[in-house]
Amino acid sequence: MDDNSRSHRASIVDECLQSEDIKRTDWPAYSSPKWNPIKHVWDMLGRRIEARQPPPTCLPELRRALLDEWCNNPEDQIDNLILIMFRRLKACIASSVRHTPY
Repeated sequence: MDDNSRSHRASIVDECLQSEDIKRTDWPAYSSPKWNPIKHVWDMLGRRIEARQPPPTCLPELRRALLDEWCNNPEDQIDNLILIMFRRLKACIASSVRHTPY
C-alpha cells in the first residue's frame, strides 16, 4: 500500500515490487499517513538511507542498505512510534472530527 507519492512511484520501487511479485493496493479514502505507523518506520529508514555516504545506486545496494539499517535500528525507536499512535488515536477520538493537531 502506498499513497501515490513520487517516492513510492520511483522506477527503483516499481522494479523491486515487480521482482517480488507485490501488487499495489489502493489507499483508503480519508486515510492519512499519520494513522499508519509503517509510514513513519519507512520515513525513518529513508532518512537513514539518504544519510549514507555513498548512497545506494542500484536495487541490490538499496536492499542491503535497508536490511543493514533495519538491523541496526534501536528497538526503542519502534516502541516510541507505537506509543505515539496511542496519543494520536486518543486525539482523534477526543476531537470527534477529522481534524487533529497531527
